[in-house]
Amino acid sequence: MFKDRILLITGGTGTFGNAVLRKFLDTDIREIRIFSRDEKKQDDMRKQYNHPKIRFYIGDVRNESSLVDAMKGVDFVFQAAALKQVPSCEFFPYEALRTNAVGTFNVLNAAERSGVKRVIVLSTDKAVYPINAMGISKAMMEKLAVAKSRVAGTGTVICCTRYGNVMASRGSVIPLFVKQLQENSSLTITDPDMTRFMMTIEDAVDLVIYAFQHGHPGDIFVQKAPACAIGVLAEALKKLLGAQAPIRVIGTRHGEKLFETLLTREEMSVAEDLGGYYRVPSDNRDLNYEVYFSEGRKEVSLKADYNSHNTRRLGVDEMRELLLKLECVHQALRGEKIEL
Repeated sequence: MFKDRILLITGGTGTFGNAVLRKFLDTDIREIRIFSRDEKKQDDMRKQYNHPKIRFYIGDVRNESSLVDAMKGVDFVFQAAALKQVPSCEFFPYEALRTNAVGTFNVLNAAERSGVKRVIVLSTDKAVYPINAMGISKAMMEKLAVAKSRVAGTGTVICCTRYGNVMASRGSVIPLFVKQLQENSSLTITDPDMTRFMMTIEDAVDLVIYAFQHGHPGDIFVQKAPACAIGVLAEALKKLLGAQAPIRVIGTRHGEKLFETLLTREEMSVAEDLGGYYRVPSDNRDLNYEVYFSEGRKEVSLKADYNSHNTRRLGVDEMRELLLKLECVHQALRGEKIEL
């Protein structure tokens, strides 16, 4: 479906954008457009890939007018632009709202006006039962995307993907642990029993492509993923790198959960099990209040959330094998220093 098509990636200089480039550059896609506000990272990518299929656009999703030229002739959009760091969003919640929610709405409006065929909005498990500003802004982003999908219909198909911890993505804990082990310092762990879903960046890209291939307006897609306790992750890294560093428990940081949830029980009651994925169809009820207050669904009470505490848990050896898929781990095994 991507043959001779034009793809736009907003926030395309990040981990996800680079992974998409690695996936698509040698295919028969016609053009990949990278849209972001960071000229330095764009210049780095331009030099790294030096590929005629890549086009770069400077702009900010907060400014809808800056999206107009980038959207011309585009077939598909990956909306990956976001503020993702929980502490930053806690201290600057309005900035999180402007980028994650309003910025996404700008992308959707621009895509609809430009006749884009499909838009996939990237969300996170932190949007489910959100307790921090980042999660709240992403939850509102999902609501805006689903609402917009009802209006755009099949003219511009809008779907969401929701995924858990992408291992070794920028700002994540695994590169930090590797760096601490290389420096022979203690591993700083918030809570050894804290669990997170574990996905590779390749899993995240595959999830988005799956949503492109199978999505209907307003769908939310989740990839089934194993989880791991942070204490187990630390032990797996120590074993893999042959380190004996002590573990220092620093306590749960502001805005962090003990575990993350990918699907609520309400969503599980309507979710379609597609094997490796769940598809949650759009709630297309209108403002007929009877279906909200007078009529309920008994099956909701029979379901449980899909979270990182009740999914399959990885042990030390399984986590060790998963870590071997990461480039930063191979760098460490080669004796190369990790830069955060």
